[in-house]
Amino acid sequence: MNRSSLRVLLPQPIETEAMELIASAGFEVVLSPDPKPETVFSLMKGIQGIILRTGIKMTRELMSHGNNLRVISRTGAGVDNVDVAAATDLEILVTCVPDAHTKTVVEHTLALILALLKQIPFMDREVRQDHFDIRFQNIPRDLNQKILGVVGFGRIGSELARICHHAFEMTILAHDPYLSPAAQAAFQGWVQFYDLESLFRESDVISLHLPLLPKTQKIISAKEFIWMKPDAFLVNTSRGGVLDEEALVQCLKEKRIAGAGLDVFSQEPLEKEHPLKTMDHVILTPHTAALTKECVLRLATEAAKTTVHVLQGKKPDHKMIVNPEVLKKPRWQGLF
Repeated sequence: MNRSSLRVLLPQPIETEAMELIASAGFEVVLSPDPKPETVFSLMKGIQGIILRTGIKMTRELMSHGNNLRVISRTGAGVDNVDVAAATDLEILVTCVPDAHTKTVVEHTLALILALLKQIPFMDREVRQDHFDIRFQNIPRDLNQKILGVVGFGRIGSELARICHHAFEMTILAHDPYLSPAAQAAFQGWVQFYDLESLFRESDVISLHLPLLPKTQKIISAKEFIWMKPDAFLVNTSRGGVLDEEALVQCLKEKRIAGAGLDVFSQEPLEKEHPLKTMDHVILTPHTAALTKECVLRLATEAAKTTVHVLQGKKPDHKMIVNPEVLKKPRWQGLF
């Protein structure tokens, strides 16, 4: 196929530098007016590549309409908005960007942890209301030498643990049943791998770093919240669906834990009257942990590079390929 006839669809805009990268490779950029499924559906025919953000889910129906679709490239590590099984059936390669946002998400997670322990939002409100004497109540707490529980010990979870251990002398407890014994051994001497109950019972701060998969849906539920210390904090910068949000709301209403820092939710955006919005011991951010100026540019350009490389017949780095089994399909034989 002539390179000039190749077309890459953007259901949502990406950074100018990334779009220029696609255009400079000789491909046509097709920008959808909006990410609604019916709008994107009408643009799918004749498309070879899609660069996907989080505003739309690539369903079997949508992908089936792309009569020549070869690659879907996510501008992030999570692919919960892609029906990967359907993509594989349709011989579509799915890729992601697993490394570019690690330190950025860790920074945001650490910011939430520090804001919770230091009571930054509360102290800010008190000062603005001329309650300066709040300083004498000694409400903030130290992070130094506390116990951090990390659920999901991949790139982000392990990097957060490393920083907290070295910078704040924190004891690190980890839970990740999918981490091999050999991988766990690499952290010997400064990380203790615990069962989920022991981690929740002993930690002062618990940080969730789990992908959203059928087996992780609401994996953190009322039972786990009951195990937590009454002065412990929960932070989630992974996916809202990994915890039972209704159970968490009830736990926070009853003040059975000290508070929570949440960047992700079961439904986004939050409903107008969502109870989390009324709680002053909860810090909420709008799924923005990876959305710094620098990180968004990295994610978009890496996704664009991957799309270009695939359409030029170059195999992506194996870490970026979500469904490597698709490469055994007839369509891909002899292309890489």
